[in-house]
Formats: sequence, C-alpha cells, structure tokens
Amino acid sequence: MGFQFLLRGYAAMALFTFGCLGFAHATPANMTITGDAAPPIGHYEFCKENPRECAYAGGDAGPAILTEDRWKTILKINYTVNTTIKPMTDMDLYGVEEKWAIPTTAGDCEDFALLKRKELIDAGFSASDLLMTVVLQPNGEGHAVLTVRTDRGDFVLDNMRNKVKLWSDTEYTFLKRQSADDPARWVKIQDGRAVAVGSLK
Repeated sequence: MGFQFLLRGYAAMALFTFGCLGFAHATPANMTITGDAAPPIGHYEFCKENPRECAYAGGDAGPAILTEDRWKTILKINYTVNTTIKPMTDMDLYGVEEKWAIPTTAGDCEDFALLKRKELIDAGFSASDLLMTVVLQPNGEGHAVLTVRTDRGDFVLDNMRNKVKLWSDTEYTFLKRQSADDPARWVKIQDGRAVAVGSLK
C-alpha cells in the first residue's frame, strides 16, 4: 500500500516537473565543449577493466528526445540508485584512494553515476547521451555526476540530490565529461557561468 502511494506521488511529481521544462534559461541549456581533455585516472582504469562499458558504439547519436516517459525513467533511476546504494569511500570499500566501479550495495559519487548510466542504457537510452562528468563543488572539492544530453538541455543526475536539474541550474563548476563520440575519450567544458576556471587536467 505504501509503495503504491509512493509511486502515485512520484508519477505526479514527474508530470509536474516535465511540464515546467519549457521555461527559458539565460545560460545555454546544453554545455559548450572546447576540446579534448585527459580522462580521469579512475575512468581510464575502469575502461581497462570493463572494456565493454567504454567500447565505441558508432559515435554521437544526437541528443535524446525527451519524452514524458523518458523523463519519468530518468527521475525513477536517479531516485532508485540514490536511495538503494550506500555512500562509502573507495578507501573504505577497496582500500585505495580512487577506484571507479559499478556498485551493487555501496559506492562513492562516480560509482552512483556509473550505475545510473548502465541502468539508463538498459532502459533504451544511447550511451552517447549518458556522459560521466567531473565538476567542482562550491567548496572546491571534486565531484562526479552523470550528464544526460537531451533536446531540452543537459540534465545532471547527482547522488547528493534526488531532484534532476539542468546543468546551468546547479551550483557546480563544470570541468570535463565523456565525449559523445567515444565513451573512452573526454572533452573540456566551457562553463560560461564561471568567472575563471583553473587548469583542466
């Protein structure tokens, strides 16, 4: 009974939020890419250990058409992963400072994003629209999120919030993300909201 009530409330939230997506934004709804970037070492090692996750799949399929059903799927997967995976550091899980992995019970920020990416691919989204992304938090600490490219803008799936926002509506400074052309490559992001962004290494 409680679960059905939750699903009804969740569907109502999805419908309300989807209806609000047409509002104009001063900042471009899609990120601006400025060139190649070095992949994070964690992602480079993840690709070596999981080559199928990073295999070339025909290039950029173009931004996903954001239908109401797809929006509901995005919200559901973001919420489900956020509420079922336990936040835990790589040191606590693996005894190392940095390790990217698809979690089963626990993980840190990039692990949450990897699982969301996998589940959205399983739900029919193109890998070229599901891009691991590195950002800076307002306190200067690094963070990883999943960007979903759509015809209504680039949306951020974040383990620190259940609400899915346009990238330009977040408090983060965006540094780099996977290339839409090739999941093993990374590209720099020009974050026009930032006065200055440091070296993108």
